[in-house]
Amino acid sequence: MTASTQQNTGTFMLSKELDILMAERQHLLKVAGAAAQFVAVLESNKLPGTVATEAEILAENVNALPEDTLKDALRSITRAK
Repeated sequence: MTASTQQNTGTFMLSKELDILMAERQHLLKVAGAAAQFVAVLESNKLPGTVATEAEILAENVNALPEDTLKDALRSITRAK
């Protein structure tokens, strides 16, 4: 295999991996957007105690997202409706 062929194969594989990662990002943005929307309307005082910890973890992590990521996440679910 020549160096040029190896480089083309490497470039092709990298391109495919990038496509996979971008598709995964879109799925994760939808999950984050749905979680953010859920947290926004959540009335934590009405939750059973058995899920209060998980709800708190979800809220803390949604709130920890960078602003741009959160905007992208919310936009991704707005377009999906």
